[in-house]
Parts: sequence; structure tokens; C-alpha cells
Amino acid sequence: MTDTQTQPGRRRRHRSGRTVVLAAGAVVALGATVAAATGFGGTPQSPAATGALPPATATVTRQTLLDTQTADGELGYGTTSTLVSRLQGTVTRLPEAGAVLRRGQAVYRLDDAPVVLMYGTVPAYRPLRPGTEGSDVRQLEQNLRALGYTGFTVDGTYNASTASAVKKWQDKLGLPETGMVELGRVVFTPGEIRVDSLSAEVGEPAGQAVLTYTGTTRVVVVQLDVTDERLAKKGSAVTVRLPGGGTVPGKVARSYTVIEAGDGSPGSSAETKIEMVVTLADQKPLGTMTQAAVDVVFTASERENVLTVPVAALVALREGGYGVEVVEGSTTRYVAVEAGLFSDGRVEVSGDGLGEGMTVGIPR
Repeated sequence: MTDTQTQPGRRRRHRSGRTVVLAAGAVVALGATVAAATGFGGTPQSPAATGALPPATATVTRQTLLDTQTADGELGYGTTSTLVSRLQGTVTRLPEAGAVLRRGQAVYRLDDAPVVLMYGTVPAYRPLRPGTEGSDVRQLEQNLRALGYTGFTVDGTYNASTASAVKKWQDKLGLPETGMVELGRVVFTPGEIRVDSLSAEVGEPAGQAVLTYTGTTRVVVVQLDVTDERLAKKGSAVTVRLPGGGTVPGKVARSYTVIEAGDGSPGSSAETKIEMVVTLADQKPLGTMTQAAVDVVFTASERENVLTVPVAALVALREGGYGVEVVEGSTTRYVAVEAGLFSDGRVEVSGDGLGEGMTVGIPR
């Protein structure tokens, strides 16, 4: 029964991740900068009160902070697979690039006879005839049932009833009514396919690559460095930023390791990357785009309901650690804090005596 071998194909892509928030550890380097900006001729001592008011202030807020990272993605129809003919003959008809093919349709024709598409995850690897048993038989029977043929049981056993349904199917297609499915007559794919490109030409002998194909739903393919593998968890939610504005929610459907070959220049070497396929919650915002460069925003971590202040409000304390200058009317005092997640110019803080709605100073 079928199918032409399918071999995953992959276009080379260049990916560059961009961290859009500071890592929590960045507070060490930040502290020196903040301290230098305080104007105290050193680092202030906490919690002594002062008389001078800061030049600017901000409010302590309670909110959710996200640690996000943005990577380059490629919108398209996903990875390509190659269809290789398992039958001998001459190619007499081919589909057009971009054509969508569904169950029961001819993928191409050899000697003017159709090679038919059916759905399944088990590739055809042997002829199917009476007496054959297995998951590939069940797969064939499921497709025959879906195409409207009856009189047999979907049980994975190729018996006389199955052969009778196969003969009816062969008759409809104009094939010899043998009751046996020869290897290469059926191509099994997980679902409908979109023809990506043609590898053969009409009039050429079979026995080689005929075409490449993809799925029919647009997805985003992303590559990350192996150090960012934590972001490649199946099921993780992402946001896809489209060209010209607009976003679409997405989800990591699968991830796998790929090896990018060197470019051949002196010193270049192969690189290991984590590649993932991101499915999109809605296809409508994509319009007619079939291929585009997009940004994919991953959320590495999330801190809910935490106190935050602007990063610029942090000061390095003389006794060590960090603090904020709390403004109370015409006086101020320093409160020691622990810094957590940094995001979009704000930082998570916690400390005794610090609460939502307080006013903190912003040093020069």
C-alpha cells in the first residue's frame, strides 16, 4: 500500500534571540550605576531620615512582572517533507505548487494511474493483501470507511471483506480490481497537504523525488540557542508579532534539535540549535501572508502580585545591599529592599515597611 517515503526537509534560517528584560542577576552591575547617580558622595546609610527631597518621585505599585525574551521567527507552512515514488513508471501528471490535496485525491499520476493520498501516521512499507494484519491495515480500513466504503470491519485484519472494499475503490479510480494495494499506490500523511515545490517533470521516469509538501496551516518556526532550551517547552504560550503591527497568541507545538552546518569559511563549524514549531490561535490576522519574518515573544518566568518600583529608584546602601528612598511629606527615609525580577524598566522589590502606594525618590 503505499506511500512514497517521506523525509523531513528544512530550510536554513538565521535566528537571533533578544532579551528584552534584565536578568535578576543584573542588579549587581546596576547597583554601582545607581549609587553613582544618587548624589550622596557615596552610598546612603539606611534607614536614617534626610531633609533633602529627591528631584523626582514614583509610586510603589503592585502588579505582575514578566521575564520575556524575543526571538526571530519565520511564518510559513512549517517544515517540508519529500515524497519519493515507490512505483515504477512515467510521470504523466503533477499538481501545481501551492495546491492543497485531501484524502482520496490523486497526488500525481504514473502511467496515467493515480497515486492516492490517505491519512495516517504509519508510512506504507509493504503491499497489503488478504492475510495481512497490522496497524497499516487498520489505517487503510479507516480511510476506506471515511471515503464511504462499507461491508468490512475496521480491525487491522485484511480479510475477504476488506479486499472486496478495496476492489470497489480500485474500480472507482480506474485501477485493476486486484483486491490488493501495491506498495506505492497510496501516500499516507497525517492530514491534508500543500504542495510546496515540484522535484520531477511530466514525462520523467518515476523512482525518484516527485515533490515536496507541507501542512496546510500556517505556523511559525523558531530557532534558539541551546542555552535557551528552557523556553522550548511543549505547550508554552507565546505572542507572535506580525509585520506592520498586530499580534497573535501562539503555543509551542513541538521542539527538536537541529545541526546547522558551517558556512565553509575558515574557522566556521556546525552549530546545535533548538528548533520549534509554534501553532497560532487564529489564522485570520495573517490575511494572505504565506511567508514573513516575525518576532516571537517567550515568557521565561512570571511574578504575580508583587511590589514594583522603577529601576532608577534603587540605590546601593552603605552597609550593603539595596534600598529605596521613601518620601513622606517633607522628609525621606531609606528602606532596605531585596530586588527580584526586572522587567520593562521596573523591578520587583520586597522589604519591611514597604507598601503599595508609597512614594519613592528617583535620584539624579
